[in-house]
Amino acid sequence: MKKIVVATLLALGAATPARADVITDWNNKTSDLIGEAKLGTPPAVRAMALVQTATHEAVKAVGPSASLDAAVAAANRATLLKTMPAVAPSIEAAYQAALAKIADGDAKNAGIAIGEKAAANVLASRSDDMPAGPETYRPHTTPGTYVPTAGVAVPLWPQRKPWAMASASQFRPGPPPAMTSDEWSRNYNEIKALGGRVSTQRTPEQTDIAKYWEYSLPSIYCGALHSVANQPGRTPAQNARLFAAASQAMDDALIAIFDAKYHYNYWRPVTAIRNGDRDGNDATEREASWAPLVDNPMHPEYPSGHGVLAGAVGAVLKAELGTGAVPMLVTSNPSLKGATRQWSSVDAFVNEIGNARVWGGLHYRFSVDTAAAMGKQIGELTVKRVSTRVALRDSSGS
Repeated sequence: MKKIVVATLLALGAATPARADVITDWNNKTSDLIGEAKLGTPPAVRAMALVQTATHEAVKAVGPSASLDAAVAAANRATLLKTMPAVAPSIEAAYQAALAKIADGDAKNAGIAIGEKAAANVLASRSDDMPAGPETYRPHTTPGTYVPTAGVAVPLWPQRKPWAMASASQFRPGPPPAMTSDEWSRNYNEIKALGGRVSTQRTPEQTDIAKYWEYSLPSIYCGALHSVANQPGRTPAQNARLFAAASQAMDDALIAIFDAKYHYNYWRPVTAIRNGDRDGNDATEREASWAPLVDNPMHPEYPSGHGVLAGAVGAVLKAELGTGAVPMLVTSNPSLKGATRQWSSVDAFVNEIGNARVWGGLHYRFSVDTAAAMGKQIGELTVKRVSTRVALRDSSGS
């Protein structure tokens, strides 16, 4: 298992090699803007998918007489302004800085027009992707009974329009194991021993890994994509496709995971362990004061959100790499002052994220395994969609 390495540079892109192109450069800018806008994870993943899809469409539309850099800049600007209007001054500053590096002339103007059109088409095609109805989720309780007072996260997310999936429930898994089963007791006792705030069995390295993966914004996954995108010989077109596929897969993954979470409404380990005498299983013992190492997010446990994102990104990476050599995959956590981690295989990357959620006390082993399998299916489906999809057209057919 690799140890966390503290980078000497604190910038988000410090963990990746200096080699970059216009695609990776704007992806880093988008990650920075997401942080500045203080978006939560689901809206951030949605924004990244819109931006990267518009970028991909712009790159596909650029011909020899248009500036690729101008097209990408314009596509990013338009989608960023739509998804993050609160940071419009920063978006405009990044856009003007990018344009200043491009020679004035017909090619620049043509590129800008292509990028703006690509963004407009993508935004129009996704104009109905957010649910319009009121939130109807209610805690599973009866009048007069206490429930936690913090609100739940994105209960309407399953009603969003997917990118590649036929429906939010297309990859909904079967239920968690029966609480009377050996599988339940094994998972219960594993997370009770390893995931508690006070644990004599979790190693210092496992603690560091759990805290590293407490971060959930898209940038922490984008590092692995940059590791592939920055390989010698890759083109902007290849990288635009890679980031579009990965971001769409991540967005669909969260739609699918929240569908499953709110379908099953399964209890978090902290609730289960504090009520271990009520699950009908003699192999689970209650610990009334048990608390997880990492604070719980405000949504049901099963399956794991980090797990499904890891599985989706992993599937896209494997499809992109094919039978070729796997570069060292590196990610950076901006909340930990430039801490980075690296892996020599895609499976090691995916598996660590699942382990981190167990060691953090947030998810049972069956939950992260189920989520990773869901993500793999979603990633594979998305790769096929992005590879075969024709360019979006505007309403005039031009």
